Amino acid sequence: MTKPRTRIQEKNSSAILEAALDVFSVHGYRGATLDQIAEMAGLSKPNLLYYFPSKEAVHTALLNRLLHTWLDPLRALNPEGEPLAEIMGYVRSKLDLSRDYPRESRLFANEILQGAPRIMEAIEGDLKRLVDEKAAVLGGWMDQGRIARLDPYHLIFSIWALTQHYADFDVQVRAVLGTGHDPFAEAGAFLDTLFSRLLKP
Repeated sequence: MTKPRTRIQEKNSSAILEAALDVFSVHGYRGATLDQIAEMAGLSKPNLLYYFPSKEAVHTALLNRLLHTWLDPLRALNPEGEPLAEIMGYVRSKLDLSRDYPRESRLFANEILQGAPRIMEAIEGDLKRLVDEKAAVLGGWMDQGRIARLDPYHLIFSIWALTQHYADFDVQVRAVLGTGHDPFAEAGAFLDTLFSRLLKP
């Protein structure tokens, strides 16, 4: 039986993951080092290695935590709800995640661009099962004529692409829009219009 972690152990583990998020989101997996993470966390490298045995272990822990957070809005899609409201709620939740967790979004994007070597099992397992389940819900609504018929998988992919873009390409978005713009507020209004028209039966 594993002993529960003490408060100081929980604090140090959280500090390591928070520091690692900064380091990985700036330098990527290959460019990040345990020395950088330890320094940012305010710990010695041997102390860091007490909690995580390798750079890969830190990275994998971050990705697993992120994947759970990232999928929560899709889990919340209610089959008993009003279809358009449920889908638009999902779009807004994903946009909010991009606004509030840009480092996490970039970390996940970098992992996928590298071929997902550390989270492929989760993608092929939990993520795929959840997407299959919600694609079936969307397909059911389409069969009932409650929303327009589209490929449900590509509908989900398009929501991911159109929301996470604002985190992953934040610098480009802000450079193109210039000052005086709130990219996320403007994107929210645009996506409301886009998906409500696209999904109208």
